[in-house]
Amino acid sequence: MIKLSNLKLNNLAPVLEKMGIGLRIFLLEDDDTVKRLPLAKYERMLRGYPDDLLPKYAGKRIRCAEVAVEFSQRKPTQIARIIYLILPFDSEGRINLAEKQRETGLAKEAETPPFTKEELAGPVIDARHHFAKKRYSNEYRWTPSKKIEVGILNAIFGQG
Repeated sequence: MIKLSNLKLNNLAPVLEKMGIGLRIFLLEDDDTVKRLPLAKYERMLRGYPDDLLPKYAGKRIRCAEVAVEFSQRKPTQIARIIYLILPFDSEGRINLAEKQRETGLAKEAETPPFTKEELAGPVIDARHHFAKKRYSNEYRWTPSKKIEVGILNAIFGQG
């Protein structure tokens, strides 16, 4: 049995304090240029703050990369995950919150297979969640090219 008093936790604490995960948000231009969007602005836009808008993207659906980055001593060390999503903008350049709600509903539908005995045992296979998953993927996700992946990595790690 290991006694906690024998562990040198005090030596580990400064290391843990200097490590963390942060989010980086990138918008992709039509020419595949990677542009960073400050996280605070992105969060305000998702909350519907009226003054936080990007008129340049008014009425468009813009490719976005939401990147979770691991840091050590305030320097990026590795990518924890990347989500490639589509951001819908309204006619004034705000994130279209009604469309985001539709996205959330579709995502829930995609992850909810039939679960009652009647649904599972019936003569008809309930594939609604499969179709919802495909619709969700087609409408709200995208796949980056190698050039875009490299652009995102360069933006995070300062290479290139």
